[in-house]
Amino acid sequence: MSNKLHKSDKDWLSQLTPLQFYVARKKGTEPAFTGEYWDHHEAGIYQCVCCNNPIFASDTKYDSGTGWPSFWQPFASENVSTEVDDGLGMRRVEIQCSRCGAHLGHVFEDGPEPTGLRYCTNSASLRFMKSEVKK
Repeated sequence: MSNKLHKSDKDWLSQLTPLQFYVARKKGTEPAFTGEYWDHHEAGIYQCVCCNNPIFASDTKYDSGTGWPSFWQPFASENVSTEVDDGLGMRRVEIQCSRCGAHLGHVFEDGPEPTGLRYCTNSASLRFMKSEVKK
């Protein structure tokens, strides 16, 4: 992972669509079954939409039935950070891009083996780069 990246909201707004800004910079959530990648099956790397940090590899993606892209592990553990989210009257664990702090979604302990984790992610927080998956 590269050094931390800091930009103003004005700078982020100039680079992101309104939905990407709302989700990635303001911790929003896109509606289920509407995002570009929830039913996406190509091989490649899902990067942070804000800074291109590799977040997930396609070979860790699976259909969780939730309507959001779900992965059982990050591309590299140091590329994703977590923070407790007590919003909406419940306790969840938010996942963020470690490089720029973009909101990616939440991680839950109801995923498949080998990790048992479900990284439930917003498509609007991701950019897909088609390629052979190599770590």
